Amino acid sequence: MAGGRSVADIIGMRDDQLINKACSFAMKDHKPPEKPYILEKPRGSPETNFFIFPGSWWVSDWVVAQKPFGETKINRPGNPPKFPSLRSIGNDEVANVNEAFLRRFQDKILGASDFKEKVQKAATDKKQIVFTGHSLGGSMAILATLWFLDNCKSDKRIPPLCVTFGCPLTGDHIFSHALRREKWAPYFMHFVMRYDIVPRLLLAPIPPIEKEFVSILRSFATKSVDITEEAPDFYRTVMTNAASVASHAACKLMANPNLLLETVTNFTALSPYKPFGTYIFCTGNGKLVVLTNPDAVLQLLFYSAQLSSETELHEIARTSLLQHFGYENELKKSLEKQYVVDLKKLETLSYSAEATGGDSATINSALIDLGLSTRARLCLLAAIEFEKRKQRKKDYIDAKKNDIHKEINELESYRDNCKLRQITCYDAFRLHNNRHDFKANVNRLELASIWDEIIEMVKSYLLPDDFEGQEDWVELGTRYRRLVEPLDIANYYRHSKDEESGPYLGTPGKRRKSRPKRYIYPQRWREHAEKLTAESSGESHFWAEVEELRTKTTSIEGFEKVKQRVLQLEQNIQKWVNDEELGMDVLSEESILRRWWKTLPDQHKKDSCIQVLIDKEKKI
Repeated sequence: MAGGRSVADIIGMRDDQLINKACSFAMKDHKPPEKPYILEKPRGSPETNFFIFPGSWWVSDWVVAQKPFGETKINRPGNPPKFPSLRSIGNDEVANVNEAFLRRFQDKILGASDFKEKVQKAATDKKQIVFTGHSLGGSMAILATLWFLDNCKSDKRIPPLCVTFGCPLTGDHIFSHALRREKWAPYFMHFVMRYDIVPRLLLAPIPPIEKEFVSILRSFATKSVDITEEAPDFYRTVMTNAASVASHAACKLMANPNLLLETVTNFTALSPYKPFGTYIFCTGNGKLVVLTNPDAVLQLLFYSAQLSSETELHEIARTSLLQHFGYENELKKSLEKQYVVDLKKLETLSYSAEATGGDSATINSALIDLGLSTRARLCLLAAIEFEKRKQRKKDYIDAKKNDIHKEINELESYRDNCKLRQITCYDAFRLHNNRHDFKANVNRLELASIWDEIIEMVKSYLLPDDFEGQEDWVELGTRYRRLVEPLDIANYYRHSKDEESGPYLGTPGKRRKSRPKRYIYPQRWREHAEKLTAESSGESHFWAEVEELRTKTTSIEGFEKVKQRVLQLEQNIQKWVNDEELGMDVLSEESILRRWWKTLPDQHKKDSCIQVLIDKEKKI
């Protein structure tokens, strides 16, 4: 709050001087323009390395032609991902990023400079690395930070900082989702002047205003804003689109869909870009407002720059361009005053502009300085409530843990009982001729109901963003998947569902249709948490592959067609048994796996990698 902690304390930086230095470096008129980045090692801060990224005033560096918003997947299919963490894990939804920004970063920074080597050296030397940039340079700093976090991993590494000034929005909602899950969001700090048009720019499609945008960029290059003809129309178009994005987002936050708005969005594309990290809004009179809720930041980006009346248009449009270069002076003034309002929790926010006393008065004063209307405050409150709803849903499913453990414990007892009967629980459940099997089915269905509800929440982003990275749920999901999915597969083939719906795992090369998401999602959680190759953690569903191969290897000709699949399955089983992810009982004499394996050609069995395991099992 004002008069208390400094802005550096609130946003997690060492001191305010770090902000001042980052701003000073970022705002320099960097030359030559072809230099992709600049490394600064200030004499007074030998422990800090600043990597500064110049902006660009070429329209081709801002947006890809023929694309309204110019977005693309940050990781291209078929190529090793440069940003593997930037996705939703369960949904396997890769983040979108501005394609022109990504291309510039990959081509000019990663691909054609010594950037990697310099960053690696700074990390090895245990320097505090600060990536910074102004305007489009801020987007380069963001991508550099993300690349560093995903590719320079070490327990001894000092976390990097990314500090941007007047930076355009760079990625979609998956950026914020992934950064919160990975606990990286606090490393990103974005300073925004109240009217600066650039942080709002990509809320509008560029092609319809490209002519005006070229003129704006030309004026930025010369730091001249004598373009009164283009500025008002440009500002109006950007803010009209920003209003549509903010209104649509607010309706979703309030869980009160506006049918008219939904109809409009069916015909009018909305910008995919969303804020992430910590935003520090400069009010223009020395106050700083700190906000970390991405939904609230989006609302503030629109409402803080909204016109009070049409008569303000020309002046505010001009101000929106001038402020893009006003960060150094504004921050110098603000950091001297230290009038900082921390809205990270927004607990004392009121919808009324007349709140008085304590924190409410402090917050109210700052929001008045940002020109927030009652509607704007309601939208901020909706963003707060949306986060609270997510946490309440998390509390609700946390309360289900006891039920999950109870059902799992009973199924583990069932598995142990099967071992005493010298049969795998898969085979026992597939036969289903014992009263214990019927009780196990009840446990299976109870768990399916609970997990389907959880996965539906994950799928719809209704839980806190860090949920899929929480160790206790990753472990519980793995335990559940390994124990219960074999029973689901046994049930599937016992009822010959494959004849109607196809293989449980789907046809190779085609989308899986039968395997439930309640197993797919926890598998992806584990693979992400343990940095495993995608689809490598198949120890819970290998029985489905056994079932399919049984029907295809009844002849030598059939075996030869699927030989590579058989070899891969054997290699996987060997690994999973050795890693104790599967029990030796899967190879017992009367298991479906062992009975099928006996039917394979003699020479294959002789050379098989699981022959040793089978010999070992015989001695048990």
